[in-house]
Amino acid sequence: MTLPGPLGTPNRPAVAAVAAAVLAAVLAVALLGAGLARTGTGELRIPAAGVTSLLRVLLLAGLALAAGELAGTRLAGAGPLPRPLAAPGALLAAAASAGLLLLLAAVSGLSLPVVYGLREGRLLLVTANACLLAAVCAASRRPGLAALPLAAAVVAEALRAHPEAAGFGVGAGLTVVHLTAASLWTGTLLYVLRVVRLRDGGREVFLRYARMAACVFVALAVTGTASTLRRLPPEAALSTAYGRVLLVKLALFGGAGLPALAARSRLLSGTDARPPARVEPAVLAVIVALSALLTVAPDPRRPLF
Repeated sequence: MTLPGPLGTPNRPAVAAVAAAVLAAVLAVALLGAGLARTGTGELRIPAAGVTSLLRVLLLAGLALAAGELAGTRLAGAGPLPRPLAAPGALLAAAASAGLLLLLAAVSGLSLPVVYGLREGRLLLVTANACLLAAVCAASRRPGLAALPLAAAVVAEALRAHPEAAGFGVGAGLTVVHLTAASLWTGTLLYVLRVVRLRDGGREVFLRYARMAACVFVALAVTGTASTLRRLPPEAALSTAYGRVLLVKLALFGGAGLPALAARSRLLSGTDARPPARVEPAVLAVIVALSALLTVAPDPRRPLF
């Protein structure tokens, strides 16, 4: 028996149902997650937390689409390629960054020229401009040039996420590696699945992706563990919004590894790796929403290093 949708041979109604369910889960996490996670903690309400989380989801999704396509085209090798989405992804990230900049001005009650002078405002402006330049590069004859502005956007986002350091500190460095690895895992998987669907096979592409994904998974685990140790005391794991969201994210991160391992096992045995691989993006989409939610959760303590 062949199951429909992501667990077997895809058909449009099943794919649409799964996509709608994933979208609903992402929207619920982004818009309602901050309030639910803060319940009973006594922490102050973050203004416009839901809208901020949603815009950050769009920013992370855009970065993943753009970065994943750059890596995916190298893994795909010779053969037909799907319609490029790097430029639209970078434009999405640029629009989300601009939206965050406008939201910052609205929440703070400051004019845009004043917001541009703030540290967070400057970094958001850098991110928006870098993503816009990446879109131009991705649409050009040399799309590989988009890697440079995308890297600048990742660094700016890492610096924005760690206001405790005046410059490029340990936390920002960990976030650069973590955000890059997360973008490559999510975006490249989506691109590889599109390539495999277009070519109706593509075991070699999956094998090349599996080798890259193993390295990315290790990088995510190491940087995520280090970031957790420096920001979250054990006693705050259940008593703070940050700790609660992080625990859910860690659980889903472990869960995302299961279909990845199943796909790898199928590859090694010579069977079709697509059924478990189609489950993985749905879990990763919710993880992206939780990652965005962490950026608006109050920091449980100042970093130790």
